Amino acid sequence: MDYSDDDMLEDNYHYSDDDDVRDSEYMDEEDSTSNRAQIGYVVLKEEDIHKHQRDDIERVSTILSISQAEAIVLLLHTHWSVSKVEDEWFTNEDRVRSLVGILKEHVFEYNHCREVNVACGICFESYAQNEILTVSCGHPYCITCWTGYIAAKIDDGPGCLMVKCPEPSCSAAIGQDLIDKVTNEKDKDKYYSFCWNCTEDAHRPVDCETVSKWIFKNNDESENTTWILGNTKPCPKCKRYIEKNMGCMHMTCSSPCKHEFCWLCLSDWQTTTQHNCNKFDEDDENETKRKMAKNASERYMHYYERWASNQSSRLKAMEDLEKLQSVQLKELSYKQGTPETQLQFTVEAWLQIIECRRVLKWTFAYGYYLPNHEQAKKQFFEYLQGEAEAGLERLHHCAESELNHFVSNTEGSPKNFSDFRNKLIGLTKVTKTYFENLVKALENGLADVSKSPTNSESFLEKDNKIVR
Repeated sequence: MDYSDDDMLEDNYHYSDDDDVRDSEYMDEEDSTSNRAQIGYVVLKEEDIHKHQRDDIERVSTILSISQAEAIVLLLHTHWSVSKVEDEWFTNEDRVRSLVGILKEHVFEYNHCREVNVACGICFESYAQNEILTVSCGHPYCITCWTGYIAAKIDDGPGCLMVKCPEPSCSAAIGQDLIDKVTNEKDKDKYYSFCWNCTEDAHRPVDCETVSKWIFKNNDESENTTWILGNTKPCPKCKRYIEKNMGCMHMTCSSPCKHEFCWLCLSDWQTTTQHNCNKFDEDDENETKRKMAKNASERYMHYYERWASNQSSRLKAMEDLEKLQSVQLKELSYKQGTPETQLQFTVEAWLQIIECRRVLKWTFAYGYYLPNHEQAKKQFFEYLQGEAEAGLERLHHCAESELNHFVSNTEGSPKNFSDFRNKLIGLTKVTKTYFENLVKALENGLADVSKSPTNSESFLEKDNKIVR
């Protein structure tokens, strides 16, 4: 898939003219105060990004006389800034080594005699030395335990990019070379799907800064406060917040307060003969703040619910793909009398679904931070997102329900299966086009939206014709 994340840093890797050469060109002294230094940026293709990364790794490895795996650890620590790696390393090498976990000497030594077996530090079984692997600290673990440990870390999430030695008291970093050596293809694919810049889940087309703000907001306790303000009111007497859980407006505070009041106007229920609930008070500042808080909470929940739902659907799709590859392809091949190699269109459909769910998930974080005053961009974004979402739902339903019909039943005719094949392949291609358009538009900052409504509408019509 052309727009999926690949090995490293693809989400937010920018190459600037001043990465290697820091000198700037200045105007005349008189004009220098009124002109800002201009920095040129180039949009890179995927293969260009990988080339720059390989060059950076080679450069750090050569200059610092360390392995390429150790160079990657350092570059991750500095968010892939070569100059920062060099500055920190030559300022205080020992401090950097300690900080990132590249140790000069082993903190654990064992008998390196070939005839002597070594005990694994996790399972405590004895192994030949060629079955034991270590990192810079020297703690010995067998290949099986390394595989299980790293697989568990990968399943835990992006923290695996900074994974340390299994010994709890040890800070030695585990290099990419060891991870590549002991992990299977499935775990390797997961490992390289994380963003190597911000160490979060792959999030293209959303930049790392937006992801950071969104995740912080999801974890921020202030969201609870916003919900409280939007869905509860303080008791006029004891000031404790109360949630309305019945239909009538007659509220009774809990013990020991027991104060009775009107939910709408907060006046005393017993002493007030006539409430003013039906009258609009322009000076009711508290109610205005409450409504604003409620609207903000509902807006956040709108985007968060869809962000979370697409993540759940993506995880379920990954399970369905694994089931398809391990069990259902063989059954389908047997029932249809078709080689598994000719059924790969089903796998490609599920891979497309998984990737599209990931992209769609992050577009809701993008939409949340899209400024309200940019209505043209907002409308264009929601149009593209809606088209992509509708296309994905059609594809997902076809792969999930209609495919299952042919796997479970033996009655399907070859003609029906051929029609299904053409339908699934067609939906896969169309959905891919929808999402390519969406990703391209977001990465361009929705720049295709013109200030002229006529131009915007014509672009939407043109885009609609291309996609359909």
